[in-house]
Amino acid sequence: MTTIHPTAVVSPTAVLSEGVDIGPYSIIGPTVTIGENTVIGPHVVIDGLTEIGKYCHIFQFASIGAVPQDLKFSGERYKIIIGDNNRIREFVTIHSAIDSDIRMTAIGNNNLIMAYCHIAHNCKLDDNIVMGNVAQLAGHVHVEEYAIISGLTGVHQFTRIGCHSFIGGASAVTQDVPPYVTAAGNRAGLHGLNLVGLERRGFSADTLRALKKTYKIVFRSSLRLADAVERIKKDVEPCPEVENLIRFITTSERGVCR
Repeated sequence: MTTIHPTAVVSPTAVLSEGVDIGPYSIIGPTVTIGENTVIGPHVVIDGLTEIGKYCHIFQFASIGAVPQDLKFSGERYKIIIGDNNRIREFVTIHSAIDSDIRMTAIGNNNLIMAYCHIAHNCKLDDNIVMGNVAQLAGHVHVEEYAIISGLTGVHQFTRIGCHSFIGGASAVTQDVPPYVTAAGNRAGLHGLNLVGLERRGFSADTLRALKKTYKIVFRSSLRLADAVERIKKDVEPCPEVENLIRFITTSERGVCR
């Protein structure tokens, strides 16, 4: 059964699935779709071409679907797509996209976005991501699965955050953060592999050894990247994680943290 508090303002053209709960004083715009059993807390504003999946919980004072903070914005409206089982905490802001690259702002499944976070236009977040309090993503940022971005961290536009990486608190990230590593600082630099996170996620000892060798060759030798890749092919047992790390680094357009 869908529940709408008497003080909420819900457009008659909004699409609410079974079990949606809309809290006091929340505002739901005319082109919003909300999936089943999603809870919208009090004083939440959801507008624009926004689609929210199942079993999400959006806490008080969040704002989703406002126009982007971009001087190139000229009135176009593109979708915000939010998947299932996401927790979006107090005062989070998620903005709609501009007419560029993926033409949407997209958030996957099972993500925890803590209080006061900002996700700007054209960002893409994959699954199982944690954003700590007041983490801020500028436009066009891509965050891969299982990444953790600690509180008070700012991420520059067009930057990629690799899967299973960990970014320490109060960092300023201006270049791509490779998969499986830890990064921290202003400007953020690498501090080795994210071994604690990788072990918690069940990576095998063989995979961790291969990643350690790869990390040392790429980041702790004086080899040029092309030569480092050739060395890895010769000296490191191949595995999908090593291939993913090399692919991420070799396709970087902004350059990677060092």
